[in-house]
Amino acid sequence: MTEQTTVTVGVIAKEIGVSDTKVKKAIEALKIEPVGKRGICKLYATEVLEAVKKVLA
Repeated sequence: MTEQTTVTVGVIAKEIGVSDTKVKKAIEALKIEPVGKRGICKLYATEVLEAVKKVLA
């Protein structure tokens, strides 16, 4: 994965290999709040990737 400080739902989904919807549901279940926004896209800390991976595994 590239060295970014934030990721979007789409980036997380692509990295894990699942749909955006599954990632959004996992983020909601984990009650993770975005760290920022770029336009309409919510930005999450890169650590969210590991947490979502564990939930969807």
